[in-house]
Amino acid sequence: MKTVRVVAAVIRDNNRIFATQRGYGDLKGGWEFPGGKIEKGETPQEALKREICEELDTEILVGELIDTIEFDYPTFHLSMDCFWCEVVKGDLVLKEHEAAKWLNKNTIDEVEWLPADVTLIDVIKEKI
Repeated sequence: MKTVRVVAAVIRDNNRIFATQRGYGDLKGGWEFPGGKIEKGETPQEALKREICEELDTEILVGELIDTIEFDYPTFHLSMDCFWCEVVKGDLVLKEHEAAKWLNKNTIDEVEWLPADVTLIDVIKEKI
């Protein structure tokens, strides 16, 4: 099975986190933490900064690694490095996603998370 290496930003603002709704592909409509694929020669942190700039027109500060999620989808294996992040500059403009929401501990379960992202929710609830 093919492995796809990606990064995800858990963008935090006080007690809220930023979630996006996927706007394309087989997983369209599912909610996720924004990010994308790591390109050859990039560190995970560099990839995350680039992806958030491309997808959300925003500059972020990449913080601590939360976890690396390993998840088997039907057609590929996902290896996802997830980092705490903060907005440095920009307004989180949606360029590729259908929707976005700021969620807190009480609202984080109100969206339908993609399966790989679900595994992070309990860890995140403890920190927001």
